[in-house]
Amino acid sequence: MKTYRKLIIISLTLLIASCSDMYLSHQQPEPRAHAAHRPLDGAVLQLLRQEMQAIQTGMMSLVPAIASGDWVKVSEIANNIEGSYILKQQLTAEQRHDLHKSLPAEFVKRDQAFHHSAGMLAHAAEMGNVDVVNFYFYKLNTACVECHSEFALERFPLLKPKQSKHHQVI
Repeated sequence: MKTYRKLIIISLTLLIASCSDMYLSHQQPEPRAHAAHRPLDGAVLQLLRQEMQAIQTGMMSLVPAIASGDWVKVSEIANNIEGSYILKQQLTAEQRHDLHKSLPAEFVKRDQAFHHSAGMLAHAAEMGNVDVVNFYFYKLNTACVECHSEFALERFPLLKPKQSKHHQVI
């Protein structure tokens, strides 16, 4: 019952995130440029966006696969996320070099951790360990939100932290 409740919460979180993304997809502002890094080349930026779309599709596909215990499907999706869908396959050596020079070190660190968690999710699915599968799915989803909050807030303004209002107790 606890696992089922967790899956419902995760599913709702992803649903809200995807609805936000669909709403925001009509707006196409450029990612935030960090001071020490130059903007991405147009072709590389397009590939990065395609990669993010593929990851989102994979994340959304994980929900029913996990809920139904389809560990083969979960492992397949997670392995695809771990290995990247597009960037590793389509970037030239020069584009890969430019990408790493353009991206903030924190972004690269988070990206590596994200792909590592995807590999761990694949492994947990191969073992059929539902608790560990849910843990790594949670880590992947959290990593998406944290990265979007830091590096793509213009694209995802609903992730901006809300200002707390101080209420006086009378």
